[in-house]
Amino acid sequence: MNEQRSIRAKSGANHEGTNAHNRRVIIDALRVNGALSRADLARATGLTKQAVSNLVETLEGEGLVASEELVRKGRGQPSTPYRLVAGGAYSIGLQIDRHVSRVIVVDLVGNILARGTAKVPPRSPEDGAKVVLDLLADVRAEFAADRPEAEARIAGIGVAMPGPFGVEIADDSLWLMQAWQSFPLIDRLAAGTGLAVSLQNDAAACATAERMLGAAQGLDHAVCIYVGYGIGAGLILGGELYGGANGNAGEIGMVLLGGADRLTPLEHRASIASLYSLVGIDPADPEQFVKLEAYLLAGDRRVVEWIERAAHDLRLAVHTAETLFDPQTVILSSGVPGSLMPKLIAAIEPLRPSLVPTSGRAVPRLRLGMTDPWAVAIGAAADPIRRAFDPSFAAILKRQAE
Repeated sequence: MNEQRSIRAKSGANHEGTNAHNRRVIIDALRVNGALSRADLARATGLTKQAVSNLVETLEGEGLVASEELVRKGRGQPSTPYRLVAGGAYSIGLQIDRHVSRVIVVDLVGNILARGTAKVPPRSPEDGAKVVLDLLADVRAEFAADRPEAEARIAGIGVAMPGPFGVEIADDSLWLMQAWQSFPLIDRLAAGTGLAVSLQNDAAACATAERMLGAAQGLDHAVCIYVGYGIGAGLILGGELYGGANGNAGEIGMVLLGGADRLTPLEHRASIASLYSLVGIDPADPEQFVKLEAYLLAGDRRVVEWIERAAHDLRLAVHTAETLFDPQTVILSSGVPGSLMPKLIAAIEPLRPSLVPTSGRAVPRLRLGMTDPWAVAIGAAADPIRRAFDPSFAAILKRQAE
C-alpha cells in the first residue's frame, strides 16, 4: 500500500477493556477510507500491529471483513488490503412523516437493497402502526427473498419522525404530529418485528446519513440543517451524533423570529410546508416535486420571493449554528430533489464574517448535502449500524467506570 496515503480514522486504545471500541475503530476506518492494509490501519488508528492483526482476524471470522488480492509496490514486502463485506450486516430504516412513510433496507456500506412507501394516518397512530408493520413486513420479505441467511444479520430498525419529543403542545395541527408523540411506537414496532428499534428526529437521521455516506463523512464537527416539511438540525459533535437530554437537540424550527409584535417559528417561514402553502401544492401529491420544479424553471414570482425570505432566515440559522457549535461546516439538506436547494444555498451566500476562521479551511463553511426524498429513511437505516459499529469514546469511559 502507499505509505503516503492520507487516511481518516479514529484513534484506538492500547489498554485493557477497549477491545470493543478498537473493533469499531477498525470498521469505521474501512468504511470511511475503503480497503486498507494492516499496516495502514495500525498507523492511522495508533493501535499496535499485533492488535490490528487480532482484530482483523476476528472480524474476518464474523464475516464483516474480507481480504483482497496482494498489492506489490516497490521493493518492499507485498501487503494485503482488507475491506468491509457489504453483506456483513444489514439495517432497516423507517421514516414516518405527515403524509408518507418510507421503509428502506441497506447493507453495511450503504447499498439500498429494498424499499417501499405507504400513506399513514397522521392523526391516528393506532391505525398507522398497523400500516407501518405491514409495510415493514412487505419490504423485509422482498429483501430476504433471495437472502434467507440475511435476516440473522439485521442490526435493527432505525425510526425517524418529526420532533420535538416529549413536549406538551396544545397545537393539534399536522405540523407537529402530536398524536404520534405520545404513542408507544418503539414498543409496538419491537413487538411486531422482533428487532431492536431506535428513534430519532428526522434532522438527526439526515445528519447520520450525511456522516456515513454524504457531505459530513470524515468530519468530527458538523451541523446539518434539514429543510423538509419542517426544519431541524442534526448535530455531529466530537465525531458523535448529539441528541440532547430528550432527543430534541437541534430543533431550530421552533426558534421564534420576527418583531416584538409578532413572533413566528422559523419552520413556519422557511420550511417546504410554507412554500407549498404559498404556491398551492399538496404535500401528499405524488407529483409534488415535478410541479415545484416547473415553478422554479418558470421563475414563478412567489417561489422567488420565498427563496429570498427563506435565505434570510436560514442565514441567521447558519450563523447561530456556527456561533454555538464552531463546526467544520454547516450542511443544508432536504427531501426535495431538483434545483430548489442549490438556488437556496446561492441566495444564502455570501455569509457574513463570523468567529469561524476562513484561512486553512478543509471544507466550505456552507455546503449542499443530500436532496433526496429518501434521505431521512437512509439516515434512519444508518442509525442501527452506527449504534452497532461506530466508535464511541463515551462507551470507553462508561466501561472504565464500571
